[in-house]
Amino acid sequence: MSEVPSPAAQSPGLPPQQPRLSEPPAVGDPGLPPQRQEPVVGDPGLTQWQRVTSTFGAPSKTFEDIERGNRSWWLPLIIGALFTYILFGAIVQRIGIQQVVDNQIRLNPKAQERMAQATQAQREMGEKISIGITEGAFLGGPVIGMIAVAVLSLGLWGTINFIFGGKAKYTTIFPVFYYAWLPQIFKPILGTIVIYGGMAPESFNAKNFSPTNLGAFLDPVETNKALYTLATSLDAVTIWTLVLLSIGTAIVAGTKRSSGYIAVFGWWVIFVLIGVAWAAAMG
Repeated sequence: MSEVPSPAAQSPGLPPQQPRLSEPPAVGDPGLPPQRQEPVVGDPGLTQWQRVTSTFGAPSKTFEDIERGNRSWWLPLIIGALFTYILFGAIVQRIGIQQVVDNQIRLNPKAQERMAQATQAQREMGEKISIGITEGAFLGGPVIGMIAVAVLSLGLWGTINFIFGGKAKYTTIFPVFYYAWLPQIFKPILGTIVIYGGMAPESFNAKNFSPTNLGAFLDPVETNKALYTLATSLDAVTIWTLVLLSIGTAIVAGTKRSSGYIAVFGWWVIFVLIGVAWAAAMG
């Protein structure tokens, strides 16, 4: 049987041809779908402290890390509780809980009217209840806040998924809420500074103690209640928080940023309108 000649034998004087391999597609070839980057196995992601600091400087890094599965949220909870208790300590030391209650009654004409019509025993009982509620609101703030975040996260989770076609999990929306809420620590910080800066105890307003909104510069007694509520809602720290929450929601849901903004600010507008309407009805 005759042997099959090699390529070199078929083409004398030419080097042997190497077999051709298919070339990989160029990176960024517009004809191909974008390649999804899978997380590196064993990559621990950001620490909680890194997520906290990134929330203020590079929030997308924080929320992308949450989307990858790093969902611990206890550190923002502890930070928020710490500054809340610092404010509470300042109130107890410089204002007094009894004064806080008296101020709230003075700022509410209807409450003043009820107290004026009550007997001495009823007034004393009412003051004790009010003091207990005020102290409980500060001391139990972290627990109350956790319940509020759980409920709000449920509403936002449903909105971004069922209205905007997102794919967020409730367990990612919940920590996004806590990290987006971090700017709120500036309110007790500023409130504490104002108290120790020489604020008159009679002028302290427990419902609006931080000069971060327009309502802080209005007289809560003389100003129309609906207008005062609206002005208080226009709060710089709250807007900052809502922006972070919008970014985080869009990232963990895999939607456009605009969808996150519409979902978050849409709910905020609803709550503001309800508050304004209630103030108008009660004022």
